[in-house]
Amino acid sequence: MSARLGDLIKEAGYAEMYGVELAAPTEEGKPSPFSTLLILQKFLRANQNQINKACEQLVGALKWRKEFKPLEVKNQVFDKTKFQGLGYITKLKNVPESPNEVDIATFNIYGAVKDTKKTFGDLDEFIRWRVALMELTVQSLSLSTTTIPIPDYNKGPDPHQALQIHDYLRVSFLRQPSEVKAASQKAIQLFSAYYPETLSKKYFVNVPLVMQWMFGAMQVFMAKETIQKMQWMSYGEELHKYLGTDVGKEYGGQGPELEAVGVTPLYDQQTSRDAVADAAAAKEVAI
Repeated sequence: MSARLGDLIKEAGYAEMYGVELAAPTEEGKPSPFSTLLILQKFLRANQNQINKACEQLVGALKWRKEFKPLEVKNQVFDKTKFQGLGYITKLKNVPESPNEVDIATFNIYGAVKDTKKTFGDLDEFIRWRVALMELTVQSLSLSTTTIPIPDYNKGPDPHQALQIHDYLRVSFLRQPSEVKAASQKAIQLFSAYYPETLSKKYFVNVPLVMQWMFGAMQVFMAKETIQKMQWMSYGEELHKYLGTDVGKEYGGQGPELEAVGVTPLYDQQTSRDAVADAAAAKEVAI
């Protein structure tokens, strides 16, 4: 795939992916830089080593990044009254069955939404906020500086992936407004197309049992790889069984509250104390 990278970059008119500047081999027989090979490996694994499909997805992702400018969105300032408390990025040590000593985890706290129309009504603004959270997550994976390789497809886990937690405490599944459904569908479509192999596992917590049954019935329409990445549970306190004791007390662990250590997108109306805390947390989570 790296042998075709020069043409792929030319076709897309863009070369940056997740903060890594992709570079084709400089001369025959000499491979692309290690960080470039990591990115290519993610697209190959996402497409079961089918090179043509991986190349097609890579070009599509590059074109989207050229137009959407996610690195700029990552530094955008968002309305605190719309999005505060909705998403956090933190790190967890000694996660059971993880190949890493430290894992990056993104928490989506849907119960924090006070006004669904205000938070989700402007679909473009919500997606930009969601992309900012994802870009901060990917940045924390340190893909541009790591020296740890990604195994070939079906040869072992990718160590450069984040964990994602969806917390539905105090959220009604039966009366979801249309703007929430639209935002959810758009986010799923976008991240599936443009952020392949960036998440190792998704945990859905505080989900009523009846909804778990419904989601279970839908699994017949899902790919095996997708199902393997999903874990459902009825109570938040169960999460520590899967992610260890570094999660907060509300998840059965002994770790600090997300508000104290979690990294978030930038918000307006931020006090100087908030800014210092966010800067310290950002420095801590970058590994």
